[in-house]
Amino acid sequence: MSDMVWLVGDIGGTNARFGLVTPDGTLRHTNTYAVGDYPRFDDALAAYLEQRGDLPKPKIGCVAIAAQVTGDQVRMTNHPWNFTTTAVRDRLGFDRFIAINDFTAVALAVPRLQGGDRMQVGGGTAVDGTPIGVLGPGSGLGVSGLIRAGEHYTALSGEGGHSTMPAANDRENAVLARMRQHFDHVSAERCLSGPGLVNLYNSLAAVDGVPAASYSAAQITDPETAAADPLCREAAAMFCAMLGTVAGNLALTLGAKGGVYIAGGIVPRFGTAFTQTEFRSRFEAKGRLSPFLAAIPTYVVTHKLPAFLGCTAALAMPG
Repeated sequence: MSDMVWLVGDIGGTNARFGLVTPDGTLRHTNTYAVGDYPRFDDALAAYLEQRGDLPKPKIGCVAIAAQVTGDQVRMTNHPWNFTTTAVRDRLGFDRFIAINDFTAVALAVPRLQGGDRMQVGGGTAVDGTPIGVLGPGSGLGVSGLIRAGEHYTALSGEGGHSTMPAANDRENAVLARMRQHFDHVSAERCLSGPGLVNLYNSLAAVDGVPAASYSAAQITDPETAAADPLCREAAAMFCAMLGTVAGNLALTLGAKGGVYIAGGIVPRFGTAFTQTEFRSRFEAKGRLSPFLAAIPTYVVTHKLPAFLGCTAALAMPG
């Protein structure tokens, strides 16, 4: 086992990152490839395996991919790559090769996080063995849960990001009403994602009757932009508060006494400033059930490669 390595991967619409890990999750080697440079997924993977240096060739592998994974077939959502895991296994000589949804991988990573891989926001203490909630605002909004099954956790597969976004006050109600003029359904993802930040900013400008600048999500959350434009500050603040509402709803739905984890590319950029937002107060603002929520810890995932941890966890499961 000391010289065994497993292939892991994190495949998005722009970049494909591959790595070699030991069964305990120690990263031995990694490299990133532009997906546009390779006509097929297995061409990119083959290129990586050729560049692994002196490390042994992996015999089992798992990739997390931004796609719906239906049995053996994998078809990416925002890129032409499509393949079958059987064909990849046979071409590249794996004994076992699997693909999982990218957010499923993030969810499976949670039990493997160490203390330095997460930042707690607010109080609460996790109860071992109980359900865990996971949300991931990024290009969309991933929502999952983890249920303990023996020695392993099972990640729930659903579409919670498309649940209806509720308003918690008059200002949010006005913003959501404005968004309903443009979308037939204002889901949580319409607000809690990169495009969602832009939707919040544009809707606030429309409600106030002022011109909206052509900001990107990164600009809206940038401190310099926020210092110059109060609507950017308000959009970012509303994003964090709304995320607290949705996270609290998830905790109630799952009974997530094991904690609720916020992953994805947006929230970690706030850094410690996120602890000063309304996220935690809104998480707990559930009337008679507020004491139940106050006991549940919430965390921001700060690990740089959670999908690699999730792939390692998937490979460690019997299968």
